[in-house]
Amino acid sequence: MFEELLESWDGEEAVIRYDRESGAWMFVCVHSTALGPAGGGTRLRVYETPGHGLADAMRLSQAMTVKMAVADTDRGGGKAVLAVPELPTGDARRRLLLRYAELVTALGGTYRTAGDMNITPADLDVVAERCQWVYGTTGAGGNSGRGTARGVLHGIRASVEHAFGSADLAGRTVLVQGVGSVGRDLARYLSEDGARVLVADVDESQAERVAAETGAGAVAAADVIGTECDVYSPCAVGGTLNAETIPRLRCRIVAGSANNQVADPSDADRMHRSGILYAPDYVVNAGGVIQLVGLEDRGWDDDELERHLARIGDTLRGLYRDADAEDITPAAAAERLAAERIAKAAVEAT
Repeated sequence: MFEELLESWDGEEAVIRYDRESGAWMFVCVHSTALGPAGGGTRLRVYETPGHGLADAMRLSQAMTVKMAVADTDRGGGKAVLAVPELPTGDARRRLLLRYAELVTALGGTYRTAGDMNITPADLDVVAERCQWVYGTTGAGGNSGRGTARGVLHGIRASVEHAFGSADLAGRTVLVQGVGSVGRDLARYLSEDGARVLVADVDESQAERVAAETGAGAVAAADVIGTECDVYSPCAVGGTLNAETIPRLRCRIVAGSANNQVADPSDADRMHRSGILYAPDYVVNAGGVIQLVGLEDRGWDDDELERHLARIGDTLRGLYRDADAEDITPAAAAERLAAERIAKAAVEAT
């Protein structure tokens, strides 16, 4: 299965290591360094097979290339996956992270890691003990969830403006699916903006807690698809937008932080034909990488960071205009913008 995946992938480098002590497979996928060193988070997860872990790393690294290019970060796209038989804890977790740090170090800065699913700033502190190429430790950029949530907020405002003629969220219903570190903050920001917020999570007690904190309503996880709202904001796992779920959506806009929201690229076209405005996930969720690069590499303060996060909304407005003018999807417009920036960098490098 590895061979088939590698043959079909258009990335630059895939590093695969089996960690015998833990039973984990380590996958580091560098999709592109045309714009600069590849950046992307590390995902710690149980997969059905190791091949599913490698496929996830490949898909995510490709999305990071587009995300970095559209966000104009001077970074390329990469991603790492630690595919484990079970989520490690205690000393076993620490040892695994240290061995992973040595793998990233061996790449010499080609790939720079950060947090993703089940990887916290404290975990990154451990990685940083043996690797200098780490974003998001507790003493540096910290948890990127704040920047991601602010960026999604700006993206929702721009999407609402395009769909309804005004960016005012007062009275608009937004359904946030997944209330982890990003979804929780997003629900709070939306409530402060006057939106009517609904929240859902597979952990229903977590959804109830966030609902109580933010004044939101709680929706059962099984009822998310089909719940009427103005904006559906997926902020959990990817792949929830597919041929089976899209016809059942009762929203005008999809804009959320989850990676790889569409199960297949054709699903962006399916939403377009259904009259749903889809904010490409790799555009709207770029706030996390903007935060880490800005705070750690460029020395921004919080005000400067917020100005750059607001540009996510400006980018979406431009993509929507281009998509409307040419009768293409916003995703197609975003991919074209990324390709143009990467091609320009390649020409300048020769």
